[in-house]
Amino acid sequence: MISADLDTILPEIILSVYAMGALLLAVYTSKDRMAGTLTWTTGGLFLVLALWIGFAGQGTTTAFGGMIVDDAYARFAKVVILASAAAVLVMGESYMARRDLLRFEYPILIALAVVGMMIMVSAGDLMALYMGLELQSLALYVVAALRRDSAKSTEAGLKYFVLGALSSGLLLYGASLTYGYAGTTLFSGIIEATSDGVSLGLLFGLVFLIAGFAFKVSAAPFHMWTPDVYEGAPTPVTAFFATAPKMAAMGLFARVVHDAFGGTVGDWQQIVAFLAVISMFLGGIAAIGQTDIKRLMAYSSIAHMGFALMGLAAGTAFGVQAMLIYMTIYIAMNIGTFAFILTMEKDGRPVTDIAALNMYSRVEPGKALAMLVLLFSLAGVPPMLGFFGKLYVLRAAVDGGLAWLAVLGVLASVIGAFYYLRIVYYMYFGTPTEDALDRNASPVLWSLLMGSAVVMVVGIVNLFGVEPIAQAAARALAG
Repeated sequence: MISADLDTILPEIILSVYAMGALLLAVYTSKDRMAGTLTWTTGGLFLVLALWIGFAGQGTTTAFGGMIVDDAYARFAKVVILASAAAVLVMGESYMARRDLLRFEYPILIALAVVGMMIMVSAGDLMALYMGLELQSLALYVVAALRRDSAKSTEAGLKYFVLGALSSGLLLYGASLTYGYAGTTLFSGIIEATSDGVSLGLLFGLVFLIAGFAFKVSAAPFHMWTPDVYEGAPTPVTAFFATAPKMAAMGLFARVVHDAFGGTVGDWQQIVAFLAVISMFLGGIAAIGQTDIKRLMAYSSIAHMGFALMGLAAGTAFGVQAMLIYMTIYIAMNIGTFAFILTMEKDGRPVTDIAALNMYSRVEPGKALAMLVLLFSLAGVPPMLGFFGKLYVLRAAVDGGLAWLAVLGVLASVIGAFYYLRIVYYMYFGTPTEDALDRNASPVLWSLLMGSAVVMVVGIVNLFGVEPIAQAAARALAG
């Protein structure tokens, strides 16, 4: 049945073969001169695979003795990962090229990271989980430090690598404890071993696993790498960190707690709820004092992961559905926001100081309006799409018997509104400055910025049909 197993992971095989073939071709021909072509080709391949997985996939199949699971849940996560990776890859191409950062390795590393993410959300075994996680992580360590002449970029890559190695160690220790006490690495075997309750050893294993996942989604108190890596990495790389890897890590988190420990929700629910509360409040409060927009987006991502974890903490199929919808909306908002940040330049040099946006609405009224819509959506202001994302996770928390968590979520959302609205204040009511930002935007950046803003407004009609797809995905995972 090897052929059936290979069919199950055919998209991953195609992407892996493409990455290795592109690497050999570039090395033996024109190297960096191929970087632009490779970037667009890789983005195109991502989109083709996303459409293929979205429309051709059906039912639930397993491969390699249950190590890989292909179901509606995995396919939903893969489509979001591939589509967001394609958008971020192509929107950063001109930025990287103009700063001599567009190496031929860049799109290849992104492709390999995406392969790892696709394996993560399809993992049905602790071994497959770790292989996918490390493939993603090793590629991301390199792209974080891609700007070799920058001390900040090098520091970002080193911090991410050292702390990532620590989190991988925690995760491996948790996996070894789980294997030791369950007698198997398969999620299906672990859930059988926990049918009569969780032993103390398994509980410790679960806690260490959750700690490793919390690092990957940058949930507090395992968030310490996020601000420095977001600030130090090249902006297109930061945009990538803020989108596809978040979906992959959150997808893996949900997969493990439901597929392997789904029979003992009470044992992990309070841990996830605690992570959600700490993330929402730490991210929201720490973002208030930020003056660098990339650092602000780092703390914003920590807070948003707290809201996504709120849906997961509910421990229900509707909670998983709410988490998937929230993550999809969050990624759409981030793509537009980072498209705007990539246009922030002064005399051709990138600018990340929020104060540079003083009275920006006079210079670029269209872009300022689009950013206003995105910021309102990030803050959860009705009737923007971000409001409905938060409404879903709040409802999931209440339905899951965690009304106290929903109340804290509302309070955290109010705190978060302050730092988003402060940027709006700068753009529309700030002090006029002579050093205005350049009036520039590539057609790709302009299209993604405007498209994302339109989605935040028009998407309230029916979420572009995402709701029933997310519902089917959640049922495939959590019944």
